[in-house]
Amino acid sequence: MFSISQTAVSELNAFFSDRPKSSIRIYLAPGGCSGPRLSLALDEPGEDDSVLTDSGYDFCMSKSLLEQVGGVSIDATPMGFLVTPEIALPQTGGGCCAGCAGCH
Repeated sequence: MFSISQTAVSELNAFFSDRPKSSIRIYLAPGGCSGPRLSLALDEPGEDDSVLTDSGYDFCMSKSLLEQVGGVSIDATPMGFLVTPEIALPQTGGGCCAGCAGCH
């Protein structure tokens, strides 16, 4: 499953309003205390990627990551884009209560 909210589409339309559209990569980013998270970056698809298209935008994601997460939904919040996996990512961090120096 792949979905993108209308709010996220509006944010992308605003971002690309004065520049050419490019592919958007969904990738696994380190997440500090909370463990890894999915994030977005401008990038072209490679041989080992799946390309997901919605609302006029192409999103690329490694086939192995897509298999791991089962699918994604993208939304926009006041803090930026929120990329939610269908299958939760393993949480390696213990949260801020575990003594992560970056959270204090």
